[in-house]
Amino acid sequence: MATKGLVVYLISGFALAIVSAFFLASGTREDAERGPLVSLHSDLRDTEKVWPDLEFGWRVVVATVIGFLGSACGTVGGVGGGGIFVPMLTLVVGFDTKSAAAISKCMIMGASTASVWYNLRVPHPMREVPIIDYDLALLFQPMLMLGITVGVALSVVFPYWLITVLIIILFLGTSSRSFCKGVEMWKEETVFKGLQKELAKQQETLVNSRGELLIDTQYDLLIPNEEKTELQILCLNLRWKRTLILVIVWVAFLLLQVIKNDLAVCSTWYWVLFCLQFPIAMSVFGYEAVKLYREHKKRMCSGNTEAICEATIQWTAVHIAFCALCGILGGCVGGLLGSGGGFILGPLLLEIGVIPQVASATATFVMMFSSSLSVVEFYLLKRFPIPYALYLMAVSVLAGFWGQYFVRKLITFLRRASLIVFLLSGVIFASALTMGVIGIEESIVMIKNHEFMGFLSFCSSQ
Repeated sequence: MATKGLVVYLISGFALAIVSAFFLASGTREDAERGPLVSLHSDLRDTEKVWPDLEFGWRVVVATVIGFLGSACGTVGGVGGGGIFVPMLTLVVGFDTKSAAAISKCMIMGASTASVWYNLRVPHPMREVPIIDYDLALLFQPMLMLGITVGVALSVVFPYWLITVLIIILFLGTSSRSFCKGVEMWKEETVFKGLQKELAKQQETLVNSRGELLIDTQYDLLIPNEEKTELQILCLNLRWKRTLILVIVWVAFLLLQVIKNDLAVCSTWYWVLFCLQFPIAMSVFGYEAVKLYREHKKRMCSGNTEAICEATIQWTAVHIAFCALCGILGGCVGGLLGSGGGFILGPLLLEIGVIPQVASATATFVMMFSSSLSVVEFYLLKRFPIPYALYLMAVSVLAGFWGQYFVRKLITFLRRASLIVFLLSGVIFASALTMGVIGIEESIVMIKNHEFMGFLSFCSSQ
């Protein structure tokens, strides 16, 4: 019921915002000279680069602190933190919007890579399986990367104010739902801890009401459980064949993007390469979706209620289509905002029944591929200064590692995995505030300058 309510809220909010854009399209296009929020492919000759020098000062200190905290909390929650990095880089450091989006991708890549390396050496908290769900990674990664491409195109067409409104609607909805999910998990954990205390008290009672001595003998296992070494855990968490498929998809998307960047926008070959991304993404997604559907159907016929992967939902055609839509939507947000797409993927994994530890590990694993794709492309297009990018990426690497280490220790001590959900909700809400304030301020300036507030032409706006 809560999921359906969130979907209805998002659809109605998006529809109302897009319809409003058509009514505001009565302005003159001569005043529509504005740049998209984030664009991987737009010509930078129309936008002045603002690259501050990397010098020690209050700006660098503030950027370091915000970058460290944002990366630590973002990667633990599985959302990356792009909604915090872009405003920080523009308002505090002084970068232009496009360069800030590029450096934001570098920071997300660094933090997610460090988190993946840490998670590969952490065992699953409940079962003898990898902590990264490769089935879900294969299902979402292609659609996420496809969505990023679509989001980049929409960032050229959509007016700035509309992007701001859509992001606020989306982030408020997902952060609220994640917070409610965290509260539900907190209550369940409280009940579980209460039951554990009751069982412990019962075991401590050695004399019954008649004064008879109760002997509670504990027998040792014939074959004691052995603690796995870090190397054994690493080998268990790595799935080379599935990782290779993800790498092949990554390389295919990268080649298409690089070749497309050298072509004239809206030329025949440009659209051919743009459309080629769809069969690549759909083939991998379709293979994994059919596998999950058939396995689910087979288990239902045999009466086996065990979940196929970490998700507890039934893999029906409707649920698979919903996951595909959410994957594309997450990628679109990444393309519009300059994030890794985790603002949708993180809450979605929790919503379909994945436990927080696995949801965080899987989301950061997928984000590592999507963000690194953008970083390589940005590097080839010379969209960011190397010294600043390397410095902030190093900060994010440290934050990603220590954030995972500290929060995992805290979860083990408090026995509350819901902390991950609250971190996720907090980062998304903070991103809604920062991106909303900047977007509203920019939109007010556009209104005062009587700039065009409707949709723009994709071909003529680049």
